[in-house]
Amino acid sequence: MLPRKRAGGGEVAVEGEGRPIYNESLIKKHCIETTAAATGSPATATTAANVNTNSSNSGNASSHSNTSSSIMTLGNGNQQDIDEDLHSRQLAVYGRETMRRLFASNVLISGMNGLGAEIAKNLALAGVKSVTLHDEGVVELWDLSSNFVFAEQDVGKNRALACIQKLQELNNSVLISTLTGPLKKEQLSDFQAVVFTDLSVDKATEFDDYCHTHQPPIAFIKSEVRGLFGSVFCDFGPEFTVFDVDGEDPHTGIIASISNDNPALIACVDDERVELQDGDLVVFSEVDGMSELNDGKPRKVKNARPYSFNIEEDTTNYSTYIKGGIVTQVKQPKVLSFKTLRDAIKQPGDFLLSDFSKFDRPPLLHLAFLALDKFVVELGRYPVAGSEDDAQRFISLVNSINDNAGDEKLEAIDKNVLRHFAFGARAVLNPMAAMFGGIVGQEVVKACSGKFHPLFQFFYFDSVESLPTEPLDPNDLKPLNSRYDAQISVFGAKLQKKLQDAKVFIVGSGALGCEFLKNLALMGVSCGKQGKLTVTDDDVIEKSNLSRQFLFRDWNIGQAKSTVAASAASLINPNFNIEALQNRASPETESVFDDTFWENLTVVINALDNVNARLYIDGRCLYFQKPLLESGTLGAKCNTQMVIPHLTENYGASRDPPEKQAPMCTVHSFPHNIDHCLTWARSEFEGLLEKTPAEVNAFLSAPKEYASAMKNAGDAQAKDNLERVLECLEKERCVEFQDCITWARLKFEDYFVNRVKQLTFTFPEDALTSSGTPFWSAPKRFPRPLQFSTDDMSHLHFVMAAAILRAEIFGIPLPDWLKAPAKIADAINRVIVPDFEPKKGVKIETDEKATNVPTSSIDDAKAIDELVLKLETCRERLEPGFKMAPIQFEKDDDTNYHMDLIAGLANMRARNYGIPEVDKLKAKFIAGRIIPAIATSTAMATGLVCLELYKVLDAQHKLEDYRNSFANLALPLFSIAEPVPPKVIKHQEMSWTVWDRWIVKNNPTLKELLQWLQEKGLNAYSISYGSCLLYNSMFPRHRDRMDKKMVDLAREVARAELPPYRRHFDVVVACEDDEENDIDIPQISIYF
Repeated sequence: MLPRKRAGGGEVAVEGEGRPIYNESLIKKHCIETTAAATGSPATATTAANVNTNSSNSGNASSHSNTSSSIMTLGNGNQQDIDEDLHSRQLAVYGRETMRRLFASNVLISGMNGLGAEIAKNLALAGVKSVTLHDEGVVELWDLSSNFVFAEQDVGKNRALACIQKLQELNNSVLISTLTGPLKKEQLSDFQAVVFTDLSVDKATEFDDYCHTHQPPIAFIKSEVRGLFGSVFCDFGPEFTVFDVDGEDPHTGIIASISNDNPALIACVDDERVELQDGDLVVFSEVDGMSELNDGKPRKVKNARPYSFNIEEDTTNYSTYIKGGIVTQVKQPKVLSFKTLRDAIKQPGDFLLSDFSKFDRPPLLHLAFLALDKFVVELGRYPVAGSEDDAQRFISLVNSINDNAGDEKLEAIDKNVLRHFAFGARAVLNPMAAMFGGIVGQEVVKACSGKFHPLFQFFYFDSVESLPTEPLDPNDLKPLNSRYDAQISVFGAKLQKKLQDAKVFIVGSGALGCEFLKNLALMGVSCGKQGKLTVTDDDVIEKSNLSRQFLFRDWNIGQAKSTVAASAASLINPNFNIEALQNRASPETESVFDDTFWENLTVVINALDNVNARLYIDGRCLYFQKPLLESGTLGAKCNTQMVIPHLTENYGASRDPPEKQAPMCTVHSFPHNIDHCLTWARSEFEGLLEKTPAEVNAFLSAPKEYASAMKNAGDAQAKDNLERVLECLEKERCVEFQDCITWARLKFEDYFVNRVKQLTFTFPEDALTSSGTPFWSAPKRFPRPLQFSTDDMSHLHFVMAAAILRAEIFGIPLPDWLKAPAKIADAINRVIVPDFEPKKGVKIETDEKATNVPTSSIDDAKAIDELVLKLETCRERLEPGFKMAPIQFEKDDDTNYHMDLIAGLANMRARNYGIPEVDKLKAKFIAGRIIPAIATSTAMATGLVCLELYKVLDAQHKLEDYRNSFANLALPLFSIAEPVPPKVIKHQEMSWTVWDRWIVKNNPTLKELLQWLQEKGLNAYSISYGSCLLYNSMFPRHRDRMDKKMVDLAREVARAELPPYRRHFDVVVACEDDEENDIDIPQISIYF
């Protein structure tokens, strides 16, 4: 079911004592608790809803407290209604408990500059209970450089009030309200966390002292963005408990042996590495023999190695280990004691480092932010960009603070860094706001939930390398009365012009793409007369996108992502020259993204979600020598990679190892974890409900052609296809719903009873391998058949889900009695289940290297002929026009029974093998291959990329100025380093890299091309176009081709179809030098 339409069009009218009255329909609160905290705010508080009547609040609370969901089976009965369709990707990161804590959290954000807006956006998307925006100032044109919710018509309005409507649109379940008057410390008691983005040190220490000593403590965060410099300080109180320090699943291992020693040595099977560390606590279960370890007591690990470890326990006198056993890590809570800001300023302790080439930078920035506070207090303004007098005054304040720092005093002060700091101090830059908005948003989530390790306690960051390489003229930094003035004050008007004239290609407009479009609109990229931004995405908007792809609203569901995102970005900056396309960038669309398109680009930004697409774009950027800015996220982790022509290696130069796939025999017969069960369940679902009905339709639509194709194939696969089609139309054909119930009940018996009986008959529990070892040894688990019972709701639910989907593919209407469990049970009990006797000689695959391809036999052709005849007879009995309705798996619709069946299949199989079962949500993550995603890491990644974009568009930076990054906001960890240069190949006096492409013009002949290479000391022995050989020196007949034009060879020999827009083609040439050493040369482009 789609959510209610989100807010839109509600206008503010300020009346009386400054209390805005809002359109009553602007927002409907969707929260389990009342909004009493909001209604108890002072007179200057407003919300985006009508909160004038307490009755509506209490009614809302009661209606939600009584809400229950049939698919929610966990919790304590007082659970909140989590919209799993909307929040599925976020649930994959946080889990239900963290989400419920977030839903009950009230947050204050003071200072609605660009940073404040980014933090508010991320928290609204995360789904806290309420966000209160505080700001006493008014919108200036200056603010439009960094705050995506402001428009030019907002200039002069209160900044908090100007934000409220657009932030409310992001999530109707979050109550957005404002405070526009002076803030008193007592008001902070209404919140679980408070964030300040523009607050003096004196006021901050006063507020933090109050929060630190409050019972319970209030999480206090102070963060600032000043030009290319940023800071965060966190104080979560004297005793803050972190329930989960890293968010990773507990590590597990399957035990192979345990020694009777002191200390005991535990060896695990070498199926998967055991990622344990010294000091971890583990518990044991299912150990056969040494049962003393099955007591559930946590034991400490030491001497951890990839497949073994010791425990601090003497097992000398324990029973002898026989077999089996699981070891599971026990995650321990961690208690942190934070200092107050007052104490931490004097003794900051260790700073969290991000860039190890700037090891000495954080202590300097600690002084710089303190000095800036003094400067503003003394002069009532920020330093003026380009003013050397202000810069020197600022530097003297830094020196003064440093001289009084005692043991914390720095030996050297980098005046050049401080000068840059002073010049940009007034500006909030969008990329910095995006990056710090992600970091601070995540810290608020930690404060409200105890999920992930907080930042402890100061973090400083700068990106001075983003500045233009040429010294800036102070006159170039002066404001031009434009929306980009803040950015101009840091980078100058010349670079601003380059940004506005840039021709940019953004590939993808999902979570990353939305953030990039917002950032680039605010930066003014492609907003000039010469500029143009092209964004392409072939996907449409789904409900699950709305929790992080913030340019979309629920009324956009089903619309093209790129079109909606482009329209929304144009509202942020009306000068944005943007074109939205719905083409997948691939070899098939090179007529759209042709040579002219690529040659005209300034830079390419990837916003993709798969490796293959990234590799294709990487190849195009290599070919056309275009900078590529690459990024990706996975839950709380994000990474960025700069691919700069001739300076760095390309994206494809290094590859992650392929994911390890479970062997076919493990999935089919010997699962030992829930992933195996879910892989099998998804495969069965697709076979039963999609592939077989599609095969039936292929037969029915063209019976003669289908039969002919099967006979021509004549293999085991063709035979298998025919058997499945015949079974579906004859033996297992369903005409009424009771037939579907019968089919589902017999499937249960087949899958979870008969197959298990056959397996354990073929391989009894005491079976031995050919080498004499027990067959059922780790990691294999001995299965046991299930006993079907209508009293077991999981059995009942499986049959119901299977029957409903079976009815769907046959077009059978669902009866009303499906709503009554007793009637379903009656229908199931009417099914006659035949007895099963295991057979001798049944082949069950145990070879881990075996594939799914059945071997052919000489009997296949004869069997196929018989099956074709039977099928034809069966077809004649069908009513005219009969067709089946194949079902494609859709994970994001909880009403379609797809995940009910897959979870049922997997959990019943897990029950066979004694594997812990999972709920439907966890099953959805694994079987649906859902990538965990949250808004905070996405925002941070795009902010980091846009800091690099300044360098790319300046086009004069060296390798050492660029930065690749990896961050894990859960830990938190930031790792920023220079990119790797490309590998250089040398030959004689020449050298080249992967970036080089040799161009041969004037439509050469084969002979002319060979001579051109010989002049470089290279002897070509093979030339190919695609997979076709145009020339090989070993084939005498190829010498007849010497006088032919290369383009003619490509057309005649390789059957190349060169489209009209293509002015060249590429060949791969294998060469050797005069000593017959192979030389790897660049690709050669031949122009004709």
